[in-house]
Amino acid sequence: MTTNFEEVLTKVTDFLKSEAQTETVIGKEFTLGEFTCVPVIRVGLGFGYGGGEAEDDKKAHGGGSGAGAGIGIEPMGFLVARGAEINFVPSRNSKGLAAAFEKLPDILDKYLAGKQIEAAAN
Repeated sequence: MTTNFEEVLTKVTDFLKSEAQTETVIGKEFTLGEFTCVPVIRVGLGFGYGGGEAEDDKKAHGGGSGAGAGIGIEPMGFLVARGAEINFVPSRNSKGLAAAFEKLPDILDKYLAGKQIEAAAN
């Protein structure tokens, strides 16, 4: 039995294009009062393939192959827009180092604002 793995990969890729979308996972864009909310997801996937053939000293021939794939889809949050203002609202709270990195832009803004005030005073 021969398998055309390019054909299989094309079919899997087409399936992912149609199914791995925010509409499939958590819904479509919606409006809540004056806010427009757009769901955001994270998609990860992996493929693997292996095969081989062998022949022994009695001219017996054998072969085998295998393939596998995995996909993970995770809701991350929402892009929320009101007028020209856009914010990201996560669907879960971060902990540890991830939370520190999320706060870094705000801390940096405050630090730089303090430096501008200090420079203006001098």
